[in-house]
Amino acid sequence: MMRSLFAGVAGLKTHQVKMDVIGNNIANVNTVGYKSQSINFSELMYQTTQAASGPNPENGRAGQNAKQIGLGVQSAAITTNIELQGSSQNTGNAFDLRISGNNFFVVNGGDGNKFTRDGSFYVDAAGNLAMSSNGYNVMGWQTDKNGDIVQDNVSKLQILSEANMTSPPQLTSRATMNGIIDKNDPQVLGDGRVINLQIYDNLGYSYTARFRMIGTDKEGAYSLELDKLLDSNNEDVSGKYEASIFTGSAVDPNASTPVAKAKSYGLADGWQLQQNGTITRQNADGSTTTRSPQDTGTEQVDGKDVNKLDLYAQAWGFDSYNDMKTQMVYTQGSGTDPVATPLTTILANGGDYTDPDGNAANIFNVASKTLNVDGYIKSGGTSLIVNYDQLSGSLRGINGNNQSFYLAIKPTDESADNPFNMKNAQGDDMGKPGIKVDMSNTTNVNNERKSTISGVSGDDQGFGTGWAVGSMTGVSIQPDGKIFGAYDNGQTKLLGQIATAQFSNPAGLEKTSDNLYQATLNSGKFDGIGVDVSSDGGSMSTGVLEMSNVDLSAEFTSLITTQRGFQANSRIITVSDTLLEELVNLKR
Repeated sequence: MMRSLFAGVAGLKTHQVKMDVIGNNIANVNTVGYKSQSINFSELMYQTTQAASGPNPENGRAGQNAKQIGLGVQSAAITTNIELQGSSQNTGNAFDLRISGNNFFVVNGGDGNKFTRDGSFYVDAAGNLAMSSNGYNVMGWQTDKNGDIVQDNVSKLQILSEANMTSPPQLTSRATMNGIIDKNDPQVLGDGRVINLQIYDNLGYSYTARFRMIGTDKEGAYSLELDKLLDSNNEDVSGKYEASIFTGSAVDPNASTPVAKAKSYGLADGWQLQQNGTITRQNADGSTTTRSPQDTGTEQVDGKDVNKLDLYAQAWGFDSYNDMKTQMVYTQGSGTDPVATPLTTILANGGDYTDPDGNAANIFNVASKTLNVDGYIKSGGTSLIVNYDQLSGSLRGINGNNQSFYLAIKPTDESADNPFNMKNAQGDDMGKPGIKVDMSNTTNVNNERKSTISGVSGDDQGFGTGWAVGSMTGVSIQPDGKIFGAYDNGQTKLLGQIATAQFSNPAGLEKTSDNLYQATLNSGKFDGIGVDVSSDGGSMSTGVLEMSNVDLSAEFTSLITTQRGFQANSRIITVSDTLLEELVNLKR
């Protein structure tokens, strides 16, 4: 009878533990990210009063089973139903996140990394992403100087840091002119069709380059003139900056064959390059003026003696022959380390040079190749001639067969800093002479005497647009956990990425309160880096929280069975007590 008493006590205790588990589940029915628990029972132990025996052929007796009396019940395991996804609750808060799959957010409150399914986050006064319930910092990966995510040891995500509140300015490096030039447009026939092009300098200040497209006496030929440069207040800044437009040809570092014939890129109007390095121009009286890179001595110009080589360079658009030598560099060979020679040296030698293999060559004798010039040849003017094909209306060329031109801006004070020095956002020299303006999409067709040509910063892919400093207007979190800042200059910036943790046995995690888990020997270790939530098909949803996965109908059913089990065990104690009482009464 004493055994039945203790069996009943064990039953009461285990059912009380089960009631505790059920009570905790019901209490957390509305807890964000809570995972329900269940308990299993097992037999406690047995007292064997007679061991089992096998068949005995000698006496003919059969074997007998063991005689065992059970001593009650015990709690076998309390299991967390961690893989069952909870239902979703919409909150509208951009920092509330619901994570799918078996991933966990990684958080840290100064006592090591912990893990949670509770995605109720906010941004604290320091700009850190943190848990709303306890202030633990949300951990993730940072970006490098190029703006790419570096998957290294997780650290707190300071998404609203001072550096992230603004987007740095960027210089305009490319632009495009699109639209129609109608030859009968009164503006084109008069003072010219005005084309405004908005650009930005390195500091994010806005300027407007104003052009005019003016018709000429030649059919299909128009003069593109740079009228003025205006600042953001619409004030002419020609006294502070000198602006010019020119065409040029850039080096091709992958050219495998030395160049062939020279193009007359950069030559002032009327000058033509000859195949001996000289340049010629037909004068109005029918005579021809010739200038050569081999000229010596001086020539009278406006009553002054001017070096003939400088006159040769000025016909190309340079200030001096020395300036021309430094800018016109002829590149031979292929790869990333081509051989460079001043083009003036080759021109002065009639086009003869020695190639990288030591062979004699001439730039005018190799068929169907193009002269490559490292840098761009400045024509130093404020006007270009734009020609259109009169059969198709398409652009034939600008000062030759160029489809684009360059807008260069420099301070009139040569000692002053130039905010148009073509540095990119990382401060690297981009090696460009100015803003490249593509005109290939302009046409010269009838449009009822109305021209539609206009200018826009950036190429046809949207690159090189340039922009002013931007202030942050919002933050968004992508399904893969990447956090982007949006700015009022139209730019976005990758601020970081929320990392997640995965475990080989997530049910082996230990609950520590505050909706947190910590790793155990049976859950597997966290490597300190984590994983991308999308690596196994998981994702994060914004404005949504994962609620508790407690099933109330199942919990209430368990309440009934647990109550009945408790009652039954209590009856065991009551009946055993009655039997003991009867035994004691035998003495009376």
